[in-house]
This record gives sequence, C-alpha cells and structure tokens, in this order.
Amino acid sequence: MKNFTHVVIVGLLLASSGSVLASGQKIYQSSCQACHASGAAGAPKLGDKEAWAPRIATGVDAMTAVAIAGKGAMPPRGACAACSDEDIKAAVEYMASQSK
Repeated sequence: MKNFTHVVIVGLLLASSGSVLASGQKIYQSSCQACHASGAAGAPKLGDKEAWAPRIATGVDAMTAVAIAGKGAMPPRGACAACSDEDIKAAVEYMASQSK
C-alpha cells in the first residue's frame, strides 16, 4: 500500500506539471506570442537560449514578478489583463521550458 501511495503521488505531480505547461502554452499562444515569437520591442524570442539564460537564472518567481508588473514595452501581465498570477506564472514556466 505504501508503494502504491508513492506511485500515485508521483503520478499526480507529473500530471500537474504537464497541465501547467499546457495551460502556459495556451496563454503564450493567446497573449505572449505576438511579441515573443518575433522579438518585437526587444522581447526575448521563445527558444532563444542565449536571450533567456540570464532571465531563467533569476528564477521563475522573479520572472513572474516582472511579467506581472510589466517591463519596458511589455505591459503589465503581458497584455493578458484577465490572467491570474498563476496564469502568468504558467506562461512564464512554459516559455522558460522552451528556451533552456
């Protein structure tokens, strides 16, 4: 029974991680892609490891705080006013995962 419980917990964690990335991908596609696909206004392009490395080094929480507050030409919440903090974090996690 103990082993079964561990397997269930690990499975739930993996499923949760995957669903966060899927949610983040949807938010990226609807709100972030316009700038992060082309590099408009200096936005780091999705997948550009060199551009993302120093940002990723600051950690997800720091990157999320920047996205929530806005920076430079990026408006607060990256133009997703309806996004919760968790939504923004999911988008940040997705973009970071695609740029490592």
